Amino acid sequence: MSACCFLVKGRVQGVGYRYFALREAHALGLGGFARNLPDGDVEVVAEGAPEALEIFAGRLAEGPFAATVTAVERTARTAQGLTSFSIR
Repeated sequence: MSACCFLVKGRVQGVGYRYFALREAHALGLGGFARNLPDGDVEVVAEGAPEALEIFAGRLAEGPFAATVTAVERTARTAQGLTSFSIR
């Protein structure tokens, strides 16, 4: 199992981005969470199969229809055993 933290920048708050991440994570069988940050970014932590994380990263870069993603910064992290995905 692999784990990543994604920092998503752009117009990503108030456009359903966290719920988009939730749906995509569920579809790919990933655990983790998505939360808004005070600076307007969205933090997404995900754990699961490396192949699923690669697909997830691409989908995060696209975002939902109303979002404008300008950058996604990805960092590896130690897996915590997260098996479900939630919005914080």
